[in-house]
Amino acid sequence: MPPIFVITGQLSAGKSTIAGAVLEQFPFGYHVDVDGIREMVTSGRASPLEWNEETTRQFDLAIEASAALARVYGTAGFAVAIEGGLDPAAIERALAGAGMADRLVGIVLHPRLEVALQRNRERATKPFDTSILEGVMREIDGDISRQPDRPGWHVLDNSDEPIEATVQRVLSIAR
Repeated sequence: MPPIFVITGQLSAGKSTIAGAVLEQFPFGYHVDVDGIREMVTSGRASPLEWNEETTRQFDLAIEASAALARVYGTAGFAVAIEGGLDPAAIERALAGAGMADRLVGIVLHPRLEVALQRNRERATKPFDTSILEGVMREIDGDISRQPDRPGWHVLDNSDEPIEATVQRVLSIAR
């Protein structure tokens, strides 16, 4: 059965781009955008910019839904990429609950902070001024740098390489 890639990491690290490019290498690929699932909440959506208990609950629900989608499509023979700002332990639990833990390929994209900040400044995909994310990006960078190695997860610095090179590194991990 094809792998279930979980791609997390810094904001503006290229999670969506890498997820899509990796899936193009398979005959059947399914992209699960955790933020997209969370943003389907039409009434009462909690903002990640003002974190509270409801924000945590909605992110937990989105992770659980992502694992369920991975089970449905993964069981049907699709390679799956779940991407977003994810806690590895939370997605591991959700995939285990969905019976898919053995297919997990964990990727943490961690470009140098100055590269991620520049990418963030150049983004045109957000309906707000992305400069408000810079403080959070500095915190995330520190968090990723301080985290101990987690079995089954691979931290990739994709600062200075083309998308295709990062894709090849991700695919080589899955083999």
